[in-house]
Amino acid sequence: MAHAETATGGTTTRPGRTAQAPASASASASTSTSTSAPDVFGPRTHLVAKWALPVLLGLIYGWWAAANRRHGTEITGWNLLFGWLTVLVFVVLYAVVRAVAARLRREQHALLWAVFTGCAVGFLINQSGRSVLQSAGISVAVAAGVFLTLFYRYYTHEDGPGRRLP
Repeated sequence: MAHAETATGGTTTRPGRTAQAPASASASASTSTSTSAPDVFGPRTHLVAKWALPVLLGLIYGWWAAANRRHGTEITGWNLLFGWLTVLVFVVLYAVVRAVAARLRREQHALLWAVFTGCAVGFLINQSGRSVLQSAGISVAVAAGVFLTLFYRYYTHEDGPGRRLP
């Protein structure tokens, strides 16, 4: 049975990253490979993606909500205003949830994203003219699925305090 050798001398600098081993580390430890994926994009690309994703998702969400509310009729000024306000609220809430969720433990982290997703889906369904009970039922089912999926992901990729495993 073959087992992977544990790297000695490496210190964790950031979740998922390992610093260079000190010069006094053994030769076998310096030749072991890290299992974390390399960072191929620079900090500027990550910063742009950090804000481009919520804006893009917000534009899609706002268009979808405005289209649901319109019920296939012509586009009006009020419908455009509703769509842009929906974009603004979605982007702000997404940014707040992302900032707060990063500080939480895995259970709370998954629950916060599930609540956000469930509320967003429930709002979209409600704008299409369905009953409140139907939109609430579908949003709870979607939130439960998101919670189970994210909890499993965070449980298998983090330790107890919420640090990513290498």
